[in-house]
Amino acid sequence: MKCCRIASLVLLAIVVGAAAYGAGLIRSGFSALTPPSRLETIIARTMRRMAIPSAASKQRNPLAESAETPNVIAAGRAHWADHCATCHGNDGSGLTQIGQNLYPKSPDMRLSATQNLSDGELYYIIVNGVRLTGMPAWGAAGTGEADENWYLVSFIRHLPRITPEELDEMKRLNPKTEADRAEEQQEEEFLKGGEPSQNPEATHHH
Repeated sequence: MKCCRIASLVLLAIVVGAAAYGAGLIRSGFSALTPPSRLETIIARTMRRMAIPSAASKQRNPLAESAETPNVIAAGRAHWADHCATCHGNDGSGLTQIGQNLYPKSPDMRLSATQNLSDGELYYIIVNGVRLTGMPAWGAAGTGEADENWYLVSFIRHLPRITPEELDEMKRLNPKTEADRAEEQQEEEFLKGGEPSQNPEATHHH
């Protein structure tokens, strides 16, 4: 009887807490500018882990033994710069215009919250995305060691040790808009001694 009473009180506390939290959200509105609360973060991360099948989370990176070889890191770095850096930044910090305006914001992938995930969990998140966030599902790019998503897993492991030279190389690999390309052309013409073209779209950024 005593155990039932305690369980009822705990359940009641959870219901009251959830109701209070919901009321607070309604009063403050559902703005993506507001950082998630600690409780919301804990619940989201717990749900993410629960959503990953145990078999998937136990997968090992087939490139693990060569994860620090230059070719593996270079392949992951190039793919990251072209596909992932827009939201996550070249350095994995998430400090980009898009990354900081998502809800939740792009995480700093150099920190333990990401680095403590297993290789299989990282791979599963890349392939399947994360619901109710800005992380899309990229799908399986291949099988076995040829799967470029494993190269990304290796590069994510490398992020805490990324060098300034690597970051400079990645800037050249980042996607460019028409305005970016026009601005680069202007700079090249100017450095060669020519007159830069007067294209307003090339010099104006939103």
